[in-house]
Amino acid sequence: MPERETLHVAELHGDGISAELSASVHAVAAALPLRVQFHPVDLTLASRRKDAAACYTAALAAMREHRLAMKYPTVTEKESPNKVLRERCNFSVIHRPVASLPGVKTRHDGKVDLHIVRIAVGGTYEDAGRRIGDDVAVSIRVIERRPSREAALFAFRLARRLSSSVVSSSKHTIQQATDGLFEEIVRGVASEFPEVQHHSELFDSLLYKLLIKPEAYRVIVTPNEYGDFLSDMACGMIGSLGLGASANYAFDERGDVALAMFDPAGGTAPDIAGKGVCNPSASLLAFAMLLTHAGFRGLGTMVDESVRTAIAAGESTRDLGGTKNTAEFTAAVCARLAGR
Repeated sequence: MPERETLHVAELHGDGISAELSASVHAVAAALPLRVQFHPVDLTLASRRKDAAACYTAALAAMREHRLAMKYPTVTEKESPNKVLRERCNFSVIHRPVASLPGVKTRHDGKVDLHIVRIAVGGTYEDAGRRIGDDVAVSIRVIERRPSREAALFAFRLARRLSSSVVSSSKHTIQQATDGLFEEIVRGVASEFPEVQHHSELFDSLLYKLLIKPEAYRVIVTPNEYGDFLSDMACGMIGSLGLGASANYAFDERGDVALAMFDPAGGTAPDIAGKGVCNPSASLLAFAMLLTHAGFRGLGTMVDESVRTAIAAGESTRDLGGTKNTAEFTAAVCARLAGR
């Protein structure tokens, strides 16, 4: 029997429920007709307190060697590990797909099937600001051409593959210099994709329209903080932040992906850590994105659909109204993979 192909993945371990999420991903990976070799890096708070520089150096080395990474939630203390990795790896684009799942109770009747493409740098997040006297505080807002173009290119390539349009969203009528530059760059990229329709919407209007008729939107590209707000709101529309998976991308000079890191959108959940009851869905969906990006599109689709069908059948964790613990839900996903 021929040996299975091996996929090498850097695995960045974190805090709280990180170990349980990793165990779930490993179990699903073992159920695939593909050998996934995980290369662990310790990014726990305890290790970062001892030698943060060594932790980040090891993470960067592993990601540069394998070009793929799974990351689990980490505690932010003196610094945000996500921000540090973003800066050191030159991640400029965050992609978060958000789609309604049958079997998940929501307070929203519309069908959501979104791809949110967010510039991962700049905006108001680059500058913590400063006080001027007792009554005034200021911060600088930054929009850069290269990451804006990379986000736009990613969005239009994705839309072309999905046969959908692209909506760019900002507050360009108010932030005329910064958001105006972003929209100008998006329009320039749009001219390179005549087959993809594009229009711009003001961000506040977009939020309203998205809540009223989410079916009208598929691919949205935004500056940093707008994409952050939009991603969490969209997860609320489908019933849980625990269903949000993300991808972070860095690009080479040709515009091709040089590094990719995949992670769940949720946090460390210290109140349930170690109890075996966390929902691993977002990590498994992120792993499905990783497989697809690595060229194993069929396997990525299998994992994604197995997670969704398990939830739709009521075999979900307690946060989604089910009765399964983490291991039981993972087993339900693996059983569907084995049955294919």
